[in-house]
Amino acid sequence: MKKMNEMGGQKITVQKRTGEENIFENFKEVNQKKQVEKAIDIVKNANWINKKIEMVRYADYQFQFPFKNSSENKIASYSLWVSQNGENLEIVTDSDKFVKLTKQDSENLYEILTGEKLIK
Repeated sequence: MKKMNEMGGQKITVQKRTGEENIFENFKEVNQKKQVEKAIDIVKNANWINKKIEMVRYADYQFQFPFKNSSENKIASYSLWVSQNGENLEIVTDSDKFVKLTKQDSENLYEILTGEKLIK
């Protein structure tokens, strides 16, 4: 049987941008194990590009989750944009990686992070 803390009490913290400035406020905490694992799978298995991307506006959301890297715990931090057409999520990491998620992954991840449907 797996110990509960093997996942490091894993949770995802989500912040939402308020107004037009680069200011974020705490929005949601995702700590349902299945949702956290699904979100991490989507992010880990995405087709990341090693490239510094300059986005034209501030991120819509930021999210973080802890992960184990061999012997140390780290926090993975991501900035997230909803694309102009409202169908895809675009994510940039603090280590200059970029991905535009597929429509399906975008819908799934958005719903986990916000509790809302991506396509209105």
